[in-house]
Amino acid sequence: MPVNPELRKLDIDIPSQPQSLVQLSLLMAQEDINLQAASSLIETDMALAAAVMKAVNSSLYGLKGRVQSVHQAVTYLGMREVAAITFEMGLRAAFPPTPELDPVWQRAARRGLLMGRLAAKLSLDAWAAHSAGLFEECGKAVLFRHAPEHYRAMLRAADSDSGLASLERAGFGVSHDALGAALCESWGLGAAAVVSVRQHVVALQTLALPEATPRRAICALSVLANTVMTAPGTLDAVVAVIAPQADLEPALILRAVRQVEEKIEQSLAEAADVA
Repeated sequence: MPVNPELRKLDIDIPSQPQSLVQLSLLMAQEDINLQAASSLIETDMALAAAVMKAVNSSLYGLKGRVQSVHQAVTYLGMREVAAITFEMGLRAAFPPTPELDPVWQRAARRGLLMGRLAAKLSLDAWAAHSAGLFEECGKAVLFRHAPEHYRAMLRAADSDSGLASLERAGFGVSHDALGAALCESWGLGAAAVVSVRQHVVALQTLALPEATPRRAICALSVLANTVMTAPGTLDAVVAVIAPQADLEPALILRAVRQVEEKIEQSLAEAADVA
């Protein structure tokens, strides 16, 4: 999918999607996903498969025993979560490793898991939600690769994502939310994920979901996941504002959020006890 011509004028390079993820996107778009074909596709890229297995066996996913193959991971976690982990590893590999981006990837993994599992509980598009959570901050990686020293100073100076977006627009002519949405489009993610990534800074700042879109529910999940991660004490108040805008029932949202978060926290606690 072509990148917005206006962004091309800025001479900021958006990495192309690895071929293995192009093929995986096509498989995930099918109504009846061929699990064996998807597992085999991931395993053909040895570096990617190794990264996926390392992530699957991390404490975040709380598996009782060590998983030995991608197919086994699919059996335990399901294709959607394994595919999302594969996209996460592919996304990380597209950028040079640097300590400044480590928190971005850590938040991405947790946010994606929260949004995907919340969507599944609420009968929403779990693949779109999970991928939106993973890619939400990827525009920061694009800008860091484009101008490491300049962007490092911006990261230090900003006290919020909205403040960072203002600095980005002043310094580069574009902010990380717009760049992230462009990367989502070029990597073939669905429209709901693209909208969520493009709108997440404004949605988090104002608690107002985008008006002219039928895909507001994924944006709502972004706000909820970020609230759980950064200000859990405000969750009830945020749900009261966000739920009506997305045509969701507040009580159902709160129950789903608490169940998902409890499961993730339990996995992390059990892993810490073992360690």
